[in-house]
Amino acid sequence: MTKARFDELIHPSTRLSLVATLAAADWAEFAFLKDRLGLSDSALSKQLTTLEEAGYVATERRLSGNRRKVRARLTSAGRGAFDGHIAALRAIVAGAAPSESPPA
Repeated sequence: MTKARFDELIHPSTRLSLVATLAAADWAEFAFLKDRLGLSDSALSKQLTTLEEAGYVATERRLSGNRRKVRARLTSAGRGAFDGHIAALRAIVAGAAPSESPPA
C-alpha cells in the first residue's frame, strides 16, 4: 500500500494534470502532452523541467527526420510521489465526508 504523502511540487493543477497523464502511459510525446493539457510550448517545457529537476520525470530528445522530438515519462520516484499524493488527497476527501448518523 502506498504511504499517503501530500506533495507540494506536483499539487499545482498544471503539474498534477501532467503527472496524471504521464502516469497513464509508458512514454508521452511532447506534442501529445501540449494538446492534452492545452499548454504552450514554453509552459510545458517549464513544467517538464521542474519535474525533471526533482527527479520525477525523465525526458528524451531525439531526431525524427529533420525535426527534434521530445518525449517524457514518469520515473519510479515520480510514480511514487504521484501515488502518495493521490493517497493523501483521498484521505483528505474521506475525512471531509459527512459521517452517517445511526438510525433513530
